[in-house]
Amino acid sequence: MDVPGIPASLPAVLQAVARQQRLALVGGAVRDLLLHRVHNDPWRGVPDLDLVVEGRASDLVRRLERALAPGALRAAQEHGAYGTVELELVIEGQPVLLDVASARAETYPQPAENPVVCFGALADDLARRDFSINAIALDLASGELLDPHGGQPDLQRRQLRLLHAGSLRDDPTRLVRGARYAARLGFELEPGSAEQARATLAVWPWAWRPGDAPGRAPAALGTRLRRELELLLEREPWPAALAALQRWGGLVLLDGQLQADRHWRRRLWWAQRLGLPLLAALVAGAADPLALAERLQLPHRQHLLLAQLLELRRRLASAAPEPAAADGWCALLEGPGLSAQAVALALALATGPRRPLLRWLLRWRFLKPASTAEQLLAAGWRPGPELGAELRRLRSLRLAEERC
Repeated sequence: MDVPGIPASLPAVLQAVARQQRLALVGGAVRDLLLHRVHNDPWRGVPDLDLVVEGRASDLVRRLERALAPGALRAAQEHGAYGTVELELVIEGQPVLLDVASARAETYPQPAENPVVCFGALADDLARRDFSINAIALDLASGELLDPHGGQPDLQRRQLRLLHAGSLRDDPTRLVRGARYAARLGFELEPGSAEQARATLAVWPWAWRPGDAPGRAPAALGTRLRRELELLLEREPWPAALAALQRWGGLVLLDGQLQADRHWRRRLWWAQRLGLPLLAALVAGAADPLALAERLQLPHRQHLLLAQLLELRRRLASAAPEPAAADGWCALLEGPGLSAQAVALALALATGPRRPLLRWLLRWRFLKPASTAEQLLAAGWRPGPELGAELRRLRSLRLAEERC
């Protein structure tokens, strides 16, 4: 096994343990090996290998630990009922990440719900994957390349082909993963898979539909969809990935208004410049941002940010006429229920008059009264409402000098 970027002694160790329990290198590492790319973890920039073993992953990990040099295994963390184990190794001074998973088979009793999973063979594990290019395995004992779903021709054609006719019906998040691969690798959906996407989205075969209670959405239209979007926005060239998803009609999984939106690129670009969470900025363009945030179960801070954005829109709509001076804008924007992030998000969405919102965000909110509370107290003022009113009056005088 010749995998670029990994320590020279690691292949022999993996091949040794593979003689006792069938073990294969799968997924992105094999795909990138065939594309002559080094497969690294996107966060840490170190080699990251996915391994599938027939049987319990924990048994393989124990044998692997015995075969490694003392101290090479730095950390091991097991996840889930089927014992996926994340390993951190340091071999010959080089860090390597291994994800060891038991071979599994899965079925979908209901479309878009979490699958029912059971132990299986390597062939079952390859058959449950998303695209043919990710269903190629390297048997570590024999060195044989296994490609039961024709992934190698698809790599040569630079195309993404879904494995099954019902792939997107079972798990619509596969379309988001496809957009991630399209952006990262420069691939495009194979025509039959593009037609599957079009037909599946047109029929909408899932029991939950837009307008239903957000909390009842199945996992692939809720939390799993959010996780895929987070990976797309945090790890991939997101402009290309979202463009592919929209081109395939996939933004309708979030919201029909987002699918028709032609301004998301500008909105997210500004959100990135202003340090805002990109997923919240994307969701802000939906017809009902709070309902979508609830369905995706966005983090509380992002949900709160969207609620503040809607409150800001309401205040701007009710402020007729708009404030003519800086102190009026400060009174409107500094009341309870708003934040600087909400104003920044409004700017990213081009909500409201840009100039005063931008001047408040960058300057006016930082302006202080000419005298501090301590100075007024030293001059004879007493603590109480009158002191607060005086501080506000002094700040208004300073704001009156600002151009609106």
